Amino acid sequence: MVILIKPLRFILVVLVACLPLRSVANSEVDSLQVQTELAHEVVSEGHHKGAHAEPTDVKSKIKAFVSHHVLDSHHFSLTQDDESGEHWGFPLPVILFDEGFHIFSSAAFHHENGVVESKGKYYVLSHHDGKIYRTDASGEINENEETGFPSNVRPLDFSITKTVVSIFFAALLMFLLFSSLAKSYTKNGGIASGVGRIFEPIVLYVRDEIAIPNIGEKKYKNYMSYLLTIFFFVLFLNILGLMPLGINATGNLTVTFSLAFLTFLITNLTANKNYWGHIFWMPGVPKPMRIILAPIELLGIFIKPFSLMIRLYANIFAGHIVLMSIIGLMFIFKSWIGSSLSFGLSFLLSILEILVAFLQAYIFTMLSALYFGSAVEEHHHDEAH
Repeated sequence: MVILIKPLRFILVVLVACLPLRSVANSEVDSLQVQTELAHEVVSEGHHKGAHAEPTDVKSKIKAFVSHHVLDSHHFSLTQDDESGEHWGFPLPVILFDEGFHIFSSAAFHHENGVVESKGKYYVLSHHDGKIYRTDASGEINENEETGFPSNVRPLDFSITKTVVSIFFAALLMFLLFSSLAKSYTKNGGIASGVGRIFEPIVLYVRDEIAIPNIGEKKYKNYMSYLLTIFFFVLFLNILGLMPLGINATGNLTVTFSLAFLTFLITNLTANKNYWGHIFWMPGVPKPMRIILAPIELLGIFIKPFSLMIRLYANIFAGHIVLMSIIGLMFIFKSWIGSSLSFGLSFLLSILEILVAFLQAYIFTMLSALYFGSAVEEHHHDEAH
């Protein structure tokens, strides 16, 4: 019961303090196959030259709007003219590796027929999945008849997309905030000042309620830097996804995979012999059972970070899809009753999304600390027993 009440109190306090920061936003995630199939439903098949037909009815426009914002983008769009279909924003740099590096602006995809020539090679940005493919001078993208997905060669893409911009922004924000917090300690004799005073209680909470209880007082300091980084990094990205620009990086499966992979590496690289002994040759268990349970325990090493990855991704991604769909109902009903209900429901869901942003950061950090604690825990067994 104590484990449930303490995080809830913490989340409610932070929620009340951060309510003014909330606004309705759109989201984006990586273009996985599932999301690509969603894009196929709302975008026409005429994409061979980088163009696609605009939907005409309201429902199709809403579906196209949602599917467009769940995909990552090489262009930072700020607004759009519905009549002309023009987008206003700014392009992002495209960095491809295809027998050498190719660097150009994403604005080149919006010129003429959408085909970009670089060092004798031609590239097209597909509106189906937001990926860049190598083509010929005509810009035609060929589809695989069995899978229905493009069969053209895809170069290695190191481009600075909207997700990458949000990651850089969160990292820079964390550096500025916590470096100022550290300097205030030295100037004021161990007393925080300025903006850092807002985050000091959260830092202490992560230390006293997450790190020490799960890892132990002897070794928690070895993991504090990572736990604090992962907590605020996930939290800032979650909150950033709720802003008007809607850069939802934690709804990107590749981002959550990278975070979970770091937890996986730290857990297994710092684990002691007792941790591995309980996986491959569990003490106190009959030897025939050890042979049966060892593969199951070994599989659990990979299931734990996988659950971290899926939990964060699914909660953030699904929340934004539901929120945007409910907002879209206001334009479908076109009545003061239906639109008012949709607005009220979306407002309540927006408040809930703030709670989810803090809760998912807490859960990711808590489970990471729990895995670290199990990796460094010292076991003393009575062999006679």
